[in-house]
Amino acid sequence: MIHLPRTALMRSMALCLTLAAAAAGAQSLDSLKNDASTPGDVTTYGMGWSQQRYSALKQISTSTVSRLTPVWNLSLDNSANASSQPLIIDGTMYVASHTHTIAIDAVSGKQKWKIPVELPADISAFLCCGTQTRGMAALDGVLYRTTLDAHVVAISMKDGKQVWKVKAADYKQGYSMTHAPLIAGGVLITGISGGEYGARGFLDGWDLKTGEKKWHRWTTAAPGEKGGDTWNPEMYKTGGAPTWLTGTYDPELDLVYWGIGNGSPWNAAQRGGDSLYIGSVLAIRPSSGEIVWHYQFSPGDPYDYDGTNELVLADLPVNGKSTKVLMQANRNGFFYVLDRTSGKLLKADQFARKVNWATGVDMKTGRPVDTPMTTAVKKTETQADFIEVWPSALGGKNWMPMSYDPAHKLAFFNTVNMGMKVKYVRQEKAPAPNWWLGLELGGFVAPEDGMRGALVAWNPATGKKVWEVPTKTPYWSGVLSTAGGLVFTGAQTGEFMAFDAAKGKKLWQFQTGSGITGMPITWEKDGKQYITILSGAATVYAALAGDPELANMPAGGSVWTFALQKP
Repeated sequence: MIHLPRTALMRSMALCLTLAAAAAGAQSLDSLKNDASTPGDVTTYGMGWSQQRYSALKQISTSTVSRLTPVWNLSLDNSANASSQPLIIDGTMYVASHTHTIAIDAVSGKQKWKIPVELPADISAFLCCGTQTRGMAALDGVLYRTTLDAHVVAISMKDGKQVWKVKAADYKQGYSMTHAPLIAGGVLITGISGGEYGARGFLDGWDLKTGEKKWHRWTTAAPGEKGGDTWNPEMYKTGGAPTWLTGTYDPELDLVYWGIGNGSPWNAAQRGGDSLYIGSVLAIRPSSGEIVWHYQFSPGDPYDYDGTNELVLADLPVNGKSTKVLMQANRNGFFYVLDRTSGKLLKADQFARKVNWATGVDMKTGRPVDTPMTTAVKKTETQADFIEVWPSALGGKNWMPMSYDPAHKLAFFNTVNMGMKVKYVRQEKAPAPNWWLGLELGGFVAPEDGMRGALVAWNPATGKKVWEVPTKTPYWSGVLSTAGGLVFTGAQTGEFMAFDAAKGKKLWQFQTGSGITGMPITWEKDGKQYITILSGAATVYAALAGDPELANMPAGGSVWTFALQKP
């Protein structure tokens, strides 16, 4: 075996990247910046750095969607959760599953190459909340993805060959990765999962060409740092704050916005105080990981509300002035609008049907107004009786990303309407794969009317619901909106659906054969508009919520692509 010095090895890796870019058709950072306005390609997770998941394409519209029909379907050859978003680059579709990276001819559906992900045999024992991967990043002929055993991998678009691979963390300590990386400011940024195991959260910045680590940012504040006094002694070391969903990027401000997850354990009194930076958004410099500002949605968070849901960037009228904002429909049941230049709270309105942990958000302090129940929970490590909390740990909205229509300034997202029964107990940390929650979960509670979720149209400027479509089983798919006046999403019962964006009326649906938890995209080729969605559901909700509608729903992942039939 030939051993190269590290500098020589890096030069060799860089050369591989250059050759890969030349072979696959070079991209630039401008192609990522302009992704939302280039309908022929989908080069970023979220269909743009702002993650608006909106397209100006309108060939498929309210008047033509009845002619939408499948043009091809490709099996993913596994039965895991197919919660991924494809990329489209130069006529090739790239799809990530937890076991493979796949290249597909986007028009014909023919598989071009399929490369396996090497995973340890015992990986499933250390995974908290689903076997899946949500997508990839791409630049200059190279794909970037994460793996369940907490590695980051660079792959040639041309043939799927590995360019480099680095280890981000030890999966045997409870760490894993299921998210798409983010390319921002010429740096590859990744987060981590593992909050339920007491793994300490972080973000990493990587060199795109070599995989060398450029910076590392812990997401629990240590003693001597700002916020270090918001933890009980030593608890920050195992405090959770995972970073398991992909952030957004404003290139003009050169700020990355990344959501931070739950504290570990969930037992807030055991952790102590606000436990920064759990349940927050961090605005960071992509070149260094420096925190520019933060806002904490759920200080102390005893209910697993996280803050990781997508952070959508837009311009909204505030006091008669167009303002750069960041929006999030948080799991805690409130829809937040922040000034993304400063982190100042502009609006916080309840969107969840039932919220009993807080009565609202104080606009002067930015803090939620806790109910007596929450106040008691945060002070008491051990409770004698179960309490009923709304929303549940599933949230008023879970991870499935919203869409934002910038023309009509409306957001569209899927909600969850469930409560839970919990009782807090003191629990000492044990090594992974033992969960560290500090409570007993007494089960989930369904609403009296049986409507466990809804598709909602929301006006962020007014904080008001425009319309909603209730459903017995919550939709666990991402949402796509288009200039054709349509909103697309999928059901855990298998239907891929299109709704009228103005009224919420369902206009079209197609049964894909398995539940849908993927993220729809739309794109065009040679003047023809296509819609693509992954089907295949194996969700935590289905496993724990006792939903009778999913009792006979088969698993099995596949990729579906649709276009209009000729009239």
